Amino acid sequence: MNRIQFMKQFSIPFTYRSTLISTIKEKRKGEDKMKKDFTPTLLDFGAVQIYLARHFGFCYGVENAIEIAFKTIDENPDKRIFLLSEMIHNPKVNADLIERGVSFLQDTKGNNIVPFESLTKEDVVIIPAFGTTLAIEEKLTAIGIPIKKYNTTCPFVEKVWNRSEQIARKNYSIIVHGKPTHEETRATFSHAAANTPTLVINDMTEAILLSDFISGKLPINEFYTHFKDRYSDGFDSSKDLERIGVVNQTTMLASDTQAIADFLKKTMAKKYSLSEENIHERFADTRDTLCYATNDNQSAVYGLLEQNADLAIVVGGFNSSNTSHLVELCEQKLSTFYIDHADRILSKDEISHFDLHHHKVKTSNKFLPEKNPLKILMTSGASCPDAVVESVIKKLTGFFVSEETYQKTIETIA
Repeated sequence: MNRIQFMKQFSIPFTYRSTLISTIKEKRKGEDKMKKDFTPTLLDFGAVQIYLARHFGFCYGVENAIEIAFKTIDENPDKRIFLLSEMIHNPKVNADLIERGVSFLQDTKGNNIVPFESLTKEDVVIIPAFGTTLAIEEKLTAIGIPIKKYNTTCPFVEKVWNRSEQIARKNYSIIVHGKPTHEETRATFSHAAANTPTLVINDMTEAILLSDFISGKLPINEFYTHFKDRYSDGFDSSKDLERIGVVNQTTMLASDTQAIADFLKKTMAKKYSLSEENIHERFADTRDTLCYATNDNQSAVYGLLEQNADLAIVVGGFNSSNTSHLVELCEQKLSTFYIDHADRILSKDEISHFDLHHHKVKTSNKFLPEKNPLKILMTSGASCPDAVVESVIKKLTGFFVSEETYQKTIETIA
């Protein structure tokens, strides 16, 4: 993908846009064309100060998917329109699509909601930004539904598939670092497994376990029990772990993927007594396959966390992988609240937020410390509309300043 494509302006519903956020982003872009400055933007309302991450919100792939989806609806008023699964992991966007008459064929785990057998070649099926498996592509094609016409697969996901195919041609097995049940990981696994033996690992704990099988610390025949449902058909653990390469789900933490790749590289070097010059004999140079937005948003959070603050708020869908990793980064330093819309802020004293570690929504009291000024760090995931971020800002500042003060502060930014 070239730089010209990144400059494309997408046509998405105006209700997802925010004049405030767009102004801030354009101003920062003009000041920092090379994207080297990760310091946040300060919105100073006096009694409360909000630090916005340098990069956050809709990415190229998300805007591309949204544009295609709404254009498809407009162009096919008399047809049944289905989404293979959630377009992106954002409740606002998916609710809007449902309101426009779109139905989901599957849930996020791949369970059927509408039977494929009920589809006809006259129906429209939109493939989401995460992509899909080859098996599902074959099912749709067999029905007579064109799979390319309404395919919103993110170009950066396709980049991972292409990289996997390249190293498969050189007889490497693929290790996918990703969440096993995530739509994107299932799609990447399918495309990789079509070309070479493939295995999915979730984290460093599983990378260490895999290393123990490679190095012989654990009996190789136990591999199939520990990695049940994670490996491709016909995977031979006695030989298919002799040459490997690591790719990833594009929304994982960059530092985690790099650590896993480095660790497995050392494992292969030690087992086969290889130096840096000849490690390629056993370990493929896959380079980083994270998308630019994931990298930028994570780097921006590191810059955000350099500020002294009282709490952090991360906005995004609760099943959004890239958003959850931003939460994890913020939690390492200060109290962090993960919300999907402004209405989660119930009052100045109460907030309903997602507990990432127990996978449930809970309510916390006195979440805003008694500080003057109160300093809040804020960012959002790549599938979160800017309008949602602005609504959160407005809800928070409304506890401290008047509407007039809010508007005057916003005007100084513009």
